[in-house]
Amino acid sequence: MTEQLPQAPDGTQDTRIADFWDAARGHLGWGKLDPVMGETVDGAVAPPGWSFGDDPVAADALLGLVLEGRKTATSTALAELTAADAPLPRVGDVSIVLDSRGDPRALLRTTAVDVVPFDAVGDEHAAAEGEGDRSVAAWRREHEAVWRRVLGDAAFSPTMDVVTERFELVYPTTGAAPAVD
Repeated sequence: MTEQLPQAPDGTQDTRIADFWDAARGHLGWGKLDPVMGETVDGAVAPPGWSFGDDPVAADALLGLVLEGRKTATSTALAELTAADAPLPRVGDVSIVLDSRGDPRALLRTTAVDVVPFDAVGDEHAAAEGEGDRSVAAWRREHEAVWRRVLGDAAFSPTMDVVTERFELVYPTTGAAPAVD
């Protein structure tokens, strides 16, 4: 099943992700002709697009940290993935990060994935998330607040499983997202 591209406000097909993918995939070493030449179809179909955070302000702020090179990790409550029937990320996965307006701004490649209890997330991961003072205490405070809001107070637990993911910014490589027409 092929994921449908978003619709533009006027009802036409929104090609922003496809256009971004055409510009970005060469940075992975995947060319347009790879599927024709016998390679996998990975380069032909745009990877999933998503935004950081749970509101537009967070989406843009966290994306900004990625583009600055400060944010190289993220976390998701395993319960969020389970509720969405979404698979765990895997090393080598690529995805497109969208800003709050739905514009594709960054291509990421997953470099590490672990599932750990909330209270076992350590200093190194908290620092790699690049937020606030980069301490694990601040990470726990902020993520507990988000997950209590998103999952509900009853679902949050200091021992709940968290998917920690490390990634690299593949495109753009300059730290400033390109304009996509």
